Amino acid sequence: MAADMRLKVVLLWHMHQPQYQDRISGRYHLPWTYLHATKDYTDMAAHLEAVPGARAVVNFAPILLEQIADYAAQLRGFLDNSMAIRDPLLAALATPALPTDSEARLALIKACLRANEAHMIRRFTPYQRLADMAPLISAHPDMLVYVSDQYIADLLVWYHLAWLGESVRRSDARVAHLIDKGSGYTLHDRRELLAVMRGLLEELVPRYAHLAASGQAELSVTPYAHPILPLLIDMRSAHDSQPQAPLPHDPHYPGGEERARWHIRAGIEVFRQHFGFAPAGCWPAEGGLSVAALRLLHEAGFSWAAGGESVLHNSLARAGHAAHSMKEAWLYRPYTVLDSGINCFFRDDGLSDLIGFTYASWHADDAVANLVGHLETIAAACRGHADRVVTLALDGENAWEHYPENGYHFLSALYTRLAQHPQIELTTFSECLKSVSAAHLRAFVAGSWVYGSFSTWIGSHDKNRGWEMLVDAKRAFDARVSQLSTEQRTVAERQLAVCEGSDWFWWFGDDNPAATVSDFEHLYRLHLGTLYQLLGVEPPEYLTQSFTRGGGVPAHGGTMKKN
Repeated sequence: MAADMRLKVVLLWHMHQPQYQDRISGRYHLPWTYLHATKDYTDMAAHLEAVPGARAVVNFAPILLEQIADYAAQLRGFLDNSMAIRDPLLAALATPALPTDSEARLALIKACLRANEAHMIRRFTPYQRLADMAPLISAHPDMLVYVSDQYIADLLVWYHLAWLGESVRRSDARVAHLIDKGSGYTLHDRRELLAVMRGLLEELVPRYAHLAASGQAELSVTPYAHPILPLLIDMRSAHDSQPQAPLPHDPHYPGGEERARWHIRAGIEVFRQHFGFAPAGCWPAEGGLSVAALRLLHEAGFSWAAGGESVLHNSLARAGHAAHSMKEAWLYRPYTVLDSGINCFFRDDGLSDLIGFTYASWHADDAVANLVGHLETIAAACRGHADRVVTLALDGENAWEHYPENGYHFLSALYTRLAQHPQIELTTFSECLKSVSAAHLRAFVAGSWVYGSFSTWIGSHDKNRGWEMLVDAKRAFDARVSQLSTEQRTVAERQLAVCEGSDWFWWFGDDNPAATVSDFEHLYRLHLGTLYQLLGVEPPEYLTQSFTRGGGVPAHGGTMKKN
């Protein structure tokens, strides 16, 4: 089949973590940035490198890029110049003297079990044996007197071995040696593992930059701290898709449009600092789109943005288009929205969710055959329409721990099959726009990739309370910022941006696991308190009290949502 008649398919992987670091102390409160970096971001680069004919769009949140660089600097500083590591879990792996007090030792044991049990713990018999002892120790803390330093050292090593990418386990002799050893790890072994992790963190951005330079990857960006742009600009945009949704007491975020511009500008600048060029495209946080947000993205120089299928479906309905069961008739093409001036692509929710949720329990060959079969059906329906583009967009980090061997077999087979398929052209959004003309949307319903609404971040009691706390902090910022020095203002602006990120609101509410809600709710209050501290203003008393607790048991622990 002629290349220009093949069905264009774009895989978009979104890489993102919120800010886990306290800006004043420099301490990291959760380890997920460096763990996903050594496992998922590393593997995702390796899979593209292994199939030169493959193409993908890889989207980075700038605040993630900054944290990866900081972790690389921490390990470089520790191994080369004996500087302190500011992440407690990573520091425990490095230190010769493990903690002696019972509370700290128990906390380490619990931290080293925060991994997928089926695919990351049970896979390794020595790790499973260590993990089997932990419930008894947790239930009877008085037994900690019998827990040796060697047990904790081995648990730390196995935890970090499990959080390495499958591509690393298959290619690095140092890692193979540590896995084969199984137990009795020495301080030298721990430092060897730290050296492996340092290399992975230092090489990560250069690897993606090389993939971009070779044309295999298009790199795109999210506004700086991953804020929901439409809600920053106007919280009432939530009513576009849910007219009756309750909103915070004051649904006007002070100076929200300018804050949205700030995140966009800062995001582009951080991206440029790491990769050396400005991105052409943007995956807005959570695929959150509104006409006002799209105008700002176009104003900043972006040529494309991407969002969720339900947003397009709702927008077409508002424009008067009759509902059509065949997605080939409306989903698989770019659109321009009113006078926004920017091209929008919309993900196929069903196919994207198959990767995110369903295929994890399938044999890799069966899963890839099923997905390719769906794409072949679409290709047949779209034959003769060279402007059709299928977008598969999803989290590039949280799905893979639910697959055997971190999705290694699935992703290897997927890239290979798609790159060689005679009816399918793996491509990128910028490449598509060179040959595909966009249709025009005459109406638009603001929303996100989750259910086509903003209900994941606003509209419930706890989520609205989070926004009200943020509005209070923004008013304090506005009242104080003119009195700060240039340096103080820059630091305070960055801290405000952290508080404006979407992740905190994602976790607030009863539908998420209590332990995770506690982690993120506590960190949100900490970040707000830090902002007040940087402003020289006494924090409000309510920041001392938890305001949301969780208690749900969602799929994948709530890190991903299924449409």
